[in-house]
Amino acid sequence: MSLEELCRFIGQTVTIFTTSGGASGCGFTGVLLFVNPCFVTLVNRIGTPPANPLAESTVCDRRELRNYSEYNHNVGSVCDIPVDKIASFCHNAV
Repeated sequence: MSLEELCRFIGQTVTIFTTSGGASGCGFTGVLLFVNPCFVTLVNRIGTPPANPLAESTVCDRRELRNYSEYNHNVGSVCDIPVDKIASFCHNAV
């Protein structure tokens, strides 16, 4: 698949399999964010939204502050894959 073809799928969810071994050989699924001659970038996990100023209020959220660690604070993740290591590129047909 050429870089021009890969660029057509920017913004869509894809799975890229690589020539590497171990867990990385099982493929990476995410939203294709960026393509250049050296790397493609996938967003694998979207971060949490900005905090709600009322989230700690008893009006909107009944959890006590001592349970604050239960909140899912995630900064997200991206994956940069070298173009020369792509073995297979999977996408939706439509």
